[in-house]
This record gives sequence, structure tokens and C-alpha cells, in this order.
Amino acid sequence: MVTSLSEIEFLAAQKEIENQSFQQFLKEENGEDVDKIVLQLNEEIAPQIDCTACGNCCKTLMINVANEEAEVLSTHLKLTREIFDEQYLEKGRSLMVINKMPCHFLEKNKCTVYDHRFAGCREFPGLHLPGFTNRLFTIFMHYNRCPIIFNVVEELKVELVGWNT
Repeated sequence: MVTSLSEIEFLAAQKEIENQSFQQFLKEENGEDVDKIVLQLNEEIAPQIDCTACGNCCKTLMINVANEEAEVLSTHLKLTREIFDEQYLEKGRSLMVINKMPCHFLEKNKCTVYDHRFAGCREFPGLHLPGFTNRLFTIFMHYNRCPIIFNVVEELKVELVGWNT
């Protein structure tokens, strides 16, 4: 199991061509079968990784924020919605994102608003969700920054024997 972010980043760079080939292979596989394997691997690997030792997702991801989520968190923080939006959000035409990386709410690799965190934070790294083969761009975008994704993908290569023949 690789957990060092510097080692993951190094290995990810070395495996770039291999991973492009693996993504092509995955696109041709039965998505439901891949989902079952990924879910099983995630259930085995995720508990072995201490996310608070890393916090890289909270340091590097742009998180979309729904209006309802902003309402809940602004209420929790006892801020008016206007002040909350001004301090914490960047607004586009149809979406809002956290306006700072690392996240405002990250302190010592822990979320200070954990029980009220946004859906994007709750779902990351999303390996428990169906449709793995439909999210390959996103999965491999985070492959070099998340120990869980990195290790699940590497184990998936082992499970899917023959992918690189």
C-alpha cells in the first residue's frame, strides 16, 4: 500500500502511458462488473488509509456548492448568507464553488465543519458510486493526489488479469 503523496505523484508520472492503456481497456469492460470489483477494493483499502494524515483532497479540489448546502453551513456558522457567500464562495452563472484552496474549513488536515460538509466532500473519492467506467477522466485526474484512488486503481489492474496483454 502506497500512502506517501510524493511517492504516489512520482509513480503516477511513471505510469501515465500505462494508465492511458488501462483506461481504454476499462471502457470496453462490463461497467457493472468493474463497479463490483472497485466497490470491494474500496471497502478493503479505504479503511487502511487515514485521510487526516493526508487531507490532500481538501487542499487541492474545487468543490461545487449547492444553494441548500450554503444555507445549511451559513446557518451552522451563524453567518448571514450574504456574509457567508462573500467570505467563502466564488459564484458563476449557474454554480458556486469554494473560493480558496486549501479549503477554508481545513485545519490540521481535519474538516472543522465535518457534519455540515458539502456533498462533493462527502462523496470523494467516489469509489462507492456506480459508473466507475463512466468517470475515468475524473478518477485519473485524482489518481496522483489521493492514496485511496491510487491504491484501488493499482489493485484493479491486478484483479483484471490480462488487461495489459
